[in-house]
Amino acid sequence: MPAITADTLTLPRVTGADPSETERPVRSVTTGPRGYEGEGFPVVRAFAGVNARDLDPFVHMDQMGEVEYQPGEPRGTDWHPHRGFETVTYMIDGRFAHQDSHGGGGLITDGATQWMTAGSGILHIETPPAELVESGGTFHGIQLWVNLPKRDKFAAPRYQSIEGDQAKLLSSDGGGALVRSIAGELDGKGGPGATYTPITLAHATIEPGARLNLPWNRDFNALVYVLSGRGSVGPVGHPIQQGQLAVFGPGDRITVAAEGSQDSHRPALEVLLLGGKPIREPVFQYGPFVMNSKSELVQAVEDFNAGKFGTIPPNALMPHRPLR
Repeated sequence: MPAITADTLTLPRVTGADPSETERPVRSVTTGPRGYEGEGFPVVRAFAGVNARDLDPFVHMDQMGEVEYQPGEPRGTDWHPHRGFETVTYMIDGRFAHQDSHGGGGLITDGATQWMTAGSGILHIETPPAELVESGGTFHGIQLWVNLPKRDKFAAPRYQSIEGDQAKLLSSDGGGALVRSIAGELDGKGGPGATYTPITLAHATIEPGARLNLPWNRDFNALVYVLSGRGSVGPVGHPIQQGQLAVFGPGDRITVAAEGSQDSHRPALEVLLLGGKPIREPVFQYGPFVMNSKSELVQAVEDFNAGKFGTIPPNALMPHRPLR
């Protein structure tokens, strides 16, 4: 881990701090509980226990794995609906196959991202491909839900496939951290993902003892989630480790640092950096639907039951279920 690497000494460096800029303080550090999703793959519920106002415009995030599957063990999800937001699946290691009712789909593998706008309504499936089920192997990724504002709740569904080598790569000022910008602008560099809601999404690898200090849009919230390793966040250096989420307060820059000693099987601090412009609209969620009112949720359920989200295509992908 992770699949996409680079020589940081050859990359553009993050802009250093200006004397007028302020560091964002850490408001909270929470630990995500562990559970299972879909057909039974392990997850960490990264946003559990965090106030929705601090997360806005994000709704939900799971860290999927990291797990080493034996042959026959890999799990995914069955066909299911969504409306009113965007789903983002970022595969750090392993492979996941996607298909939806509007013609989108493909293999998400080793550093790639799929960005699906559910909008007015869509059916989709994400499942490990047959060869991974047969062979077993590493499975590690993130699924993130990004809310859509009221004006875009019924946008036409779309699918974006972002390969790992399309991410914009940056290095920390000292060269000890690699930053992969997936969507939105980071230090003037735009990631490849196109979004309705203004956000920044990036994955950083910070070597033992190294420090990453990044400029951050003042109009965005700021979240750091630890995928693996140990380190600290903010100007005071709050300790943080795998499965924990840091919420930052207002300011111009965020700081993440790696401990000098890491576990042998997790040699660096791996973090996900997230931020976005808060939508500040009512959020009503029922399972896979995220709307602005209870009546819209009722309508979403009725429209799904009436077949208005499309149909499962012929010869569709289906989840692997072991023979009993």
